[in-house]
This record gives sequence, structure tokens and C-alpha cells, in this order.
Amino acid sequence: MTFGAPGALWLLALPAALALLWVWRLARRWTDIRVLRQRRVLPERERHGIFGALPAWLCLLAAAACLLLAVARPRGTAFTAGRPGVDLVVLQDASASMHVKDVAGNRWQRSMTFLRRLGDALSWQDDRVALAVFAHIATPQIRLTRDPNTVFFFLDHLSARPPFRLQDDTTWNTNLEQAVVWGLRILDKDEELHGPSPNARVFLMLSDGEAWSGEVARALDRARDAKVPIFVVGVGTLAGDWLPEVEVAPTEEPAPHAISRLNRGSLQRIAERAGGQYFEIDRDADRDIANAIVDAGRRLAPPREAAPTVIEYYPRLLMAAVAFAALALLFVRTRSEAWLQAGLAAAGLALVARVLA
Repeated sequence: MTFGAPGALWLLALPAALALLWVWRLARRWTDIRVLRQRRVLPERERHGIFGALPAWLCLLAAAACLLLAVARPRGTAFTAGRPGVDLVVLQDASASMHVKDVAGNRWQRSMTFLRRLGDALSWQDDRVALAVFAHIATPQIRLTRDPNTVFFFLDHLSARPPFRLQDDTTWNTNLEQAVVWGLRILDKDEELHGPSPNARVFLMLSDGEAWSGEVARALDRARDAKVPIFVVGVGTLAGDWLPEVEVAPTEEPAPHAISRLNRGSLQRIAERAGGQYFEIDRDADRDIANAIVDAGRRLAPPREAAPTVIEYYPRLLMAAVAFAALALLFVRTRSEAWLQAGLAAAGLALVARVLA
């Protein structure tokens, strides 16, 4: 135990001296009781309290000692296990099928709503988030950050304006390989700039599983080799809805007008092969899905060494002083003693307020 104001410890000499005086008074009382019992002859045996009014003063001495110890600001050190964090890289599908309106708004807007719920599930102290969007190509949007304002700002911006245009041919493909490549680049660049992270590294992919292109198996193998599991969240319904119609020039071939459905089977296989789990929006509550993903990611983090934490003891001592002062009132016998104790309590509180200010 250490003290923030050790110079105040000498004040404990006063309650120590008063404690000796209290012991002397108790011994004198017992002597007087013994003498009275020997010299006074009464028809009935006279009863004398062992302590009399002395317990009230003992409680006041204990309260004073607690107050003076609180003034010295005692503190100790406790070792607590650090909470593991997670580095979560979100791989957001931004292909044309994400504009299908078989969920609230459309699949893209529903994904943005889910990511906001995910932000609420993070601690933003040890946890970090990055974001990359992909269709036929992938583009990073947010580097790994602990700043929730940055993440929510980008989510609001992307919700109003998706990054890929429907008029572009590349928007009509879903290249998972490019998404994983850019996700690994985000992790590698962060390690290059800030050193190895103690957090667990996790990919979170939101997609409807439509129109895969690229080497999906190769992408999953790369993620497994890097020991980065992929948690998959399916967006859409099995019934599906029509793909959006796009106006093109007369010389260009129009996009196929067909129904897009949630490809649950392919998404489940991706999650299983990549060592993650599969979830589905609107089958479970967003908050439950987000908490499950974050908790699963934290369980993958290596254990952290116990970190020292400083504990301040003066609040407990102040509470003990108040308790002793209240207990002293139970033993008060006269009004003058009550007023005296009230004055001493006020003086003690004023002293503590002056020192701790």
C-alpha cells in the first residue's frame, strides 16, 4: 500500500493518543464499579454497564482514524487480466444484386443498418474495425481504427451513395478473392505501421452469395493460411426479388432482368471452409448476431498478461467513517453529547473537503 499524501499520516497520532485515554477511562470505570460493589450494600444487586457511554466515543475515534487515513490517500495495486480485443475487417458486398429490394430498403441499406448495430457491440477501446467493399474489384474504405465517429461517418456516406455504379459492367460480378486479398493487405499494412497486434484477426463478410467470380477456393485458402476466419452474414431472402433495371446506351447490351435470391448454401460453405460461422439477417436479431460475432472473435484472441490497476482506498475509508459516526449515535445518552458529536463530525468533514479539494 502506498499513500498519495503521506505527510498527513502524522495526524493519526491524535486518535492514537485519544485511544489510550479511552482505555484509561475504561479501566477507571471498571475500578469504580468494583469499589461500589464492595462498599455499597443494597437490598437488590445494583447493575452497572460495563462500558457506559464510552462506546460512543470509541466509534468517534474510529471515525476520526478513518477520516485521517482517507486524507493520506491510501492506494493499492491489483492485477487484472486484460480483456482480449478483436481486429474486425468488414468485407462488404457492393455488387448489383445488393440493390435488390427483398429486405427493408434494399440489401445494401440493410447491410449498413446491421453494421451500425455491430458498432454498438464493440468496446472501441481494444476493438478495431476496418472496411473494404467489393464487386468485381475491391476497394478499401476504412483502415483499422478505434474511432467510432470515423466508422459511423463512412457508414452514413456509403448508405446514401454506394461506391460502384450499376451502369458499370464490373458491378455485376462478385469477386471474393479480391475482397480477401484487400482484407489481408489492410492487416499487413497495419502491422507494418504499428507492429504486431495482440487482437484476434477476423473477417466479416456481408453478401447475398450471388454471381461469384474469381478463385473462391484460393481466397479461402489464403485466409486460412493467414489464420483469419471468415464470419459470413447473409443478406436477402430465399424468395428474392427482381434485379434492378439499368438504362444503357442503344449500342450496349442491357443487363439481364432476372430474380436474385439469397444463396444460403454457398455462404454456409464459405463460412465452414474459412473456419467461421454463418449468420443470416432477419433470421436473428441484429444485436444478437453482432454480439455473437464479436464474442467469437474475442475467444480467438491470445490471453493477455495481467495488467496492474491502481485502487484508491479513500472512498471506502470515508464510507467507514460515516458508518462509525452513525453507530456512535446509538450510544449517546445526553443531548449535549449529541451536539458535541455533530460538531466533531462537521469539523471532520470540513477538514477532509479542504484536503481533498
